[in-house]
Amino acid sequence: MKWITLFLLAAALHAAEPNWNEIGQTALDLLQQYVHIQSIDPPANTAEAAQFVQHVLAEGGIEARLYTSGPTGQTNLVARVAGRDRSKKPLLLLNHLDVVPVDRKAWRFDPFAAVIQNGEIWGRGTMDMKGIGIEQMMALVTLKKSGILPPRDIIMLSTADEENNGTYGIRWMIDHHFSEIDAEYVLDEGGFGTRSILAPDKLVFGIEVGEKQTLWLRVTAHGTAAHGSQPIPDNANVTLLAALQKAMALPPAKPHPVVAEMIRAIGEPLAANKYTAAIQANTVSLTTLTSGVGSPVKVNVIPSTAVATLDCRLLPGVNAPEFISGMKARINDSRVTVDMINEPEDPGPSSSHTPLFEAMTRAIRKVHPDAIVTPMLVPHGTDSNKLRVKGVIAYGFTPMVLDLSTAGSMHSDQEHIPIAEFETGIQIFYEVLKQDW
Repeated sequence: MKWITLFLLAAALHAAEPNWNEIGQTALDLLQQYVHIQSIDPPANTAEAAQFVQHVLAEGGIEARLYTSGPTGQTNLVARVAGRDRSKKPLLLLNHLDVVPVDRKAWRFDPFAAVIQNGEIWGRGTMDMKGIGIEQMMALVTLKKSGILPPRDIIMLSTADEENNGTYGIRWMIDHHFSEIDAEYVLDEGGFGTRSILAPDKLVFGIEVGEKQTLWLRVTAHGTAAHGSQPIPDNANVTLLAALQKAMALPPAKPHPVVAEMIRAIGEPLAANKYTAAIQANTVSLTTLTSGVGSPVKVNVIPSTAVATLDCRLLPGVNAPEFISGMKARINDSRVTVDMINEPEDPGPSSSHTPLFEAMTRAIRKVHPDAIVTPMLVPHGTDSNKLRVKGVIAYGFTPMVLDLSTAGSMHSDQEHIPIAEFETGIQIFYEVLKQDW
C-alpha cells in the first residue's frame, strides 16, 4: 500500500495551485530583461532575443531549437512539450521576437529601459508582443514544473520578423520546417478583455478569429515640371491631393458576420471609438507623401511626379481587385496610377465552434466570472493568417483587461501594459493549457 500513498501524495502535489505571486514576479523580471534586448525590425536581428527565450525555457526544463533564417541575424525558435495523446495534432503558441523601430525623443521613458511606474511597465514590445510571449512561456514552464501532461503536444514558436510580413519568420518556417510547427490550433496575439472598448460598463473578452486583409497601395500623380514662380494647372502635387481625397472617400461596407455575432453576444451596438470603427468597415490611411526635386528639396521647383502610399485594411471576404477598381473609378484621372504593393491574404475567419474556444471561455470565466466572451475581428495583421491559409484554426488571445489607450499603445511612443493584468494573463493561459479539449 506504500506505493499508493506515494502516488496520492504525488498527485496532490501536482494538483496544488502554483504560487502565482512568485511566478508573477519572475515573469515581470523576465519581461524587463526581454524588453532590454533591442530586436528592432528592420534589421530583425533576433538572435539575442531567441537565445534569451531558449535559456528561459531551458531553465524550466524545456528544450528549444533555433533556426537562422535570414542575412541579418533573423532567428526563429521552436520548442515542444509532449502531451498525453500524440495522435492529436498539437496546439501552437505563437509569438514574435521582433519589435518596430522607435523615435526615442518622442518617448516619455527610454523605450528599452522597461520602466515600471504606477503599476504599469513601459517599453517597446510590452504590448506587441514580448509581454504575451512571456505569458505563454511562463504558463508552459509552470505546466511542465507542475507535472501536468497536456492533452496534446504543445509547440511554442517565436518568429523573427512578424513586423515585416514574416518573410524570414512564419513564412520561412512554413516553407522550410512546416512539419515541426504543423498544428490543429494556434494561439497568437489579437483579441483582449475590456470594460470600455467594445461596450461601455461591460467586461467583454474578444477572442480574435479573423483579421482584416492588409492591402498597401502606391498612388502616383504625373504632371509637368516647372518653376514655382509660375503656377500651372498640371501640378503633380495638386493632382495627387485631389486624387487622394477621392481615393479615401470609401462607400459603406456590408456588415461582417463576425461583427454581427459580437453585437449579439454583447447585447447592444459596439461602443463608438477608432477601434470598433475599424473592425466594422474597410479603411484607408494615408501613410506617406513623397515629392520634390533635389536634396534638400528645392522650394521653387514644381516636380513632375508626386507619390503617396495608402494602408488599406479590408474586411474578410472583400475582393481586393474590385476594391482597387472602385478607387480608380472614383479618381478617374489618367494622370494618376494606383499600384498594389503587396498581395493581400484572405483565408477567412476561423470557426469559434471548437473545443479550444470553449476551453478558453472556461479559463477566462474562472478568473472573470462576469465576462462576456465573443469571437471578434481585429483591424491589424498577424502571423496567424499565414497559418489559416494552411488550414490551421487560429485564435488571437490576449488574456488581459485593457483600456483603449493601452490596447492602442502598440507601435506608439507610449507602449505599455498593466502589470496586474500581465500577471493574471499567465494564469489564464495556464488554465487553457492544462484543460482536456
